[in-house]
Amino acid sequence: MTEISIDPTLGPVRARTGGERDVLDSFLDFHRAMVLRKARGLADADATRRLVPSATTLAGLVRHLTLIERNWFPYLLAPGPGEVFPTSEEDAAESFALTGADTVEELAGAYEAACERSRELAARFDLDHVVPHPQLGEVSLRWILVHMIEETARHVGHADILRELTDGETGAV
Repeated sequence: MTEISIDPTLGPVRARTGGERDVLDSFLDFHRAMVLRKARGLADADATRRLVPSATTLAGLVRHLTLIERNWFPYLLAPGPGEVFPTSEEDAAESFALTGADTVEELAGAYEAACERSRELAARFDLDHVVPHPQLGEVSLRWILVHMIEETARHVGHADILRELTDGETGAV
């Protein structure tokens, strides 16, 4: 029998025969890693440059996804006193805004920390665990994970286009 060679950086491929939780976690982590891959290695000026008509930038995508991680995991699974899930379109648009002091590495570090906190919180619950959501009524952890895969993957596509427009780099690995 011929040994199949699989690039070890492709977590979803390694989890191809795993359980549901392994598959969901590996796809989300893969897309999280791709966000960072698209942003890292760029000068701050390149990562914050607007290349499309909207205010979307590579650095802004990292900031947005950091806030999304915080919204869907800590705010729903382990809210602190006074923490409220943001629900307005204004909150979403503001999540892409950068300050003049933002750097790629600081934004990437904050994203990594938010993702690690999300992993820690999600690991406490089974996939069927249900929490209240201010707009949807209730959501399960399974639904949150699938939503986060969709949200993160969609923005990885944006990041891929922005990175290609910046320096021509494309691809997942």
